[in-house]
Amino acid sequence: MKELKALKIRIAFFITLIGVSLMLAAIMGNHWAVMSPKVDDFTHPCEVAHFGLWKLCTKRITVEGNDVVSTLCGPLSLPGETNCSYFKHFTSGETSEILQVTTQKEYSISAAAIAIIGVGFMTMGTFCTLLSFREKLDYLLKPAGLFYVFAGLCMIISAEVIRQSVHRMIDSKETVWIEYYYSWSFGCACASFGLLFLCGIALVLISLPRMPRNPWESCMDAEPEI
Repeated sequence: MKELKALKIRIAFFITLIGVSLMLAAIMGNHWAVMSPKVDDFTHPCEVAHFGLWKLCTKRITVEGNDVVSTLCGPLSLPGETNCSYFKHFTSGETSEILQVTTQKEYSISAAAIAIIGVGFMTMGTFCTLLSFREKLDYLLKPAGLFYVFAGLCMIISAEVIRQSVHRMIDSKETVWIEYYYSWSFGCACASFGLLFLCGIALVLISLPRMPRNPWESCMDAEPEI
């Protein structure tokens, strides 16, 4: 019974590490969303934008008119000149002229702060899980699972904040962006939420005492695990 429980913990922890990797990739990436303007004349370069929690990048792309099947700029994979600017989250009084950075910065500060809190929960969850492998420290599994659940919730909240910022940029009459799509960093954030949330719940359930086998048997009277 004890070996089976240890196996379940290792499997859940391994899947959790995948979620942790996706979480870190999402936080460090700057491809949460890609926005494109409407282009009427493809003889001149057009500008497409993509951003993450820390910086916003614009890319000037030249699209051959004969190959155009859409009125949008892109795809982003085409070669072009890229210009990136950090949001400078913790610096007050800074201004930037790149693509309504002031508007986007308000949302990115919130999303980045929530993501950093999630990293803190993830770190504490990993620390508690590693300690739980030691003898008589398996009670740390329950807080570890809860920490992972909170980390996953932080990531999905950050993703929602970014989603709201994209809608605000698209709906604003002061910007040229009319089309958008979410990129791989956003996908990593959503995937990390699913893995961290489910594995956190699994660790909590594994940490619970064995249920009574008979109706008249209480948890206190149950036989200890061998």
